[in-house]
Amino acid sequence: MDLGITGKTALVTGASAGIGRAIAKSLAAEGVKLAVVARRRPLLETLQDEIGAKLVIIECDFMNEDAAKTIADAALAGLGSVDILINNAGGSRKFDLKTSEEQWNEALTLNFTRQRQLTHRLLEQMMAKKWGRIVSLTGKSEPEGINGAFCAKAAMHSWSKGLSREVGKHGITVNCIPPGRIISEQILRNYTPEYRQWQSEHEIPVGEYGQPEDIANLVCFLASPRARYITGAVIPVDGGLRRYQF
Repeated sequence: MDLGITGKTALVTGASAGIGRAIAKSLAAEGVKLAVVARRRPLLETLQDEIGAKLVIIECDFMNEDAAKTIADAALAGLGSVDILINNAGGSRKFDLKTSEEQWNEALTLNFTRQRQLTHRLLEQMMAKKWGRIVSLTGKSEPEGINGAFCAKAAMHSWSKGLSREVGKHGITVNCIPPGRIISEQILRNYTPEYRQWQSEHEIPVGEYGQPEDIANLVCFLASPRARYITGAVIPVDGGLRRYQF
């Protein structure tokens, strides 16, 4: 299927490994020109080698106060415009009843505030072109306990839905993808092979953990003109793991 995004431009955050890296590679395979963001520049440079095309490489820590401005300015300078924004940066933050305000602020900044700020810095030029795609990688809606990232991702879902209603008339769509168990550095670090096997057999209907490319495939579709009538949606990619029905 020709997705019709050859020649488009995209900014992918959290692109050094895992889901973000797979998204960058898949978009590049569709002919999209890329700016990629992460803290680990050497990994972005190896990504450029793998893709075999020049990337706009932006080394930046999302916790820097001026991160959104730095990233937006660098992407626009390098690409000329940003048609597609993939908000992928973030990280789990498991908390308890004694978690400090500083820890809460860090979790919300990393998983919501910077994404919102970056998106708004790029909206005006999307609106001027009457075309844009915003896809945010979020998180599940079934917290086992208190997790700062889950709270922030819930905010992402609410904000994205509201934003979609404001910018649809400008040809811009806004969607969220909450991944399930997708093989990544974090998954391999936090879950033993034995637990992954047990969960695959007992809790995931398709019987296995997903691959980053499973997310990237949907991202590429949502970033395309073929998905023009899909906006304000939250679309899980989880092999059927979650039990909620919408």
